[in-house]
Amino acid sequence: MTDEKKGSTPPPHVQVQIELDAETAQGTYANMAMVNHTDNEFTFDFIYVQPQAPKAKVRARVISSPRHTKRLLMALQESIAQYENKFGRIELPTGPAPSGRILN
Repeated sequence: MTDEKKGSTPPPHVQVQIELDAETAQGTYANMAMVNHTDNEFTFDFIYVQPQAPKAKVRARVISSPRHTKRLLMALQESIAQYENKFGRIELPTGPAPSGRILN
């Protein structure tokens, strides 16, 4: 029997208060990302590669659950669609696609 049939009420809506300190609010630039996963989590490394330099630095690492990662993907797809509707299609370079795990 489902909860609806039992007459239970849904859990109350909780509003989360998000804090953003001044340093984090400044953001950080990344022009490359690496994505890895296990059965329990996804890891996103956001990297800055300097032009003409053989070295790159990870600026941020975000670790997320598979469910949250899928929600993030859906939010990104929606945001890109809105962006392209407003500003036009985002063109990607032609040629062989980079590995699905490295984005730049």
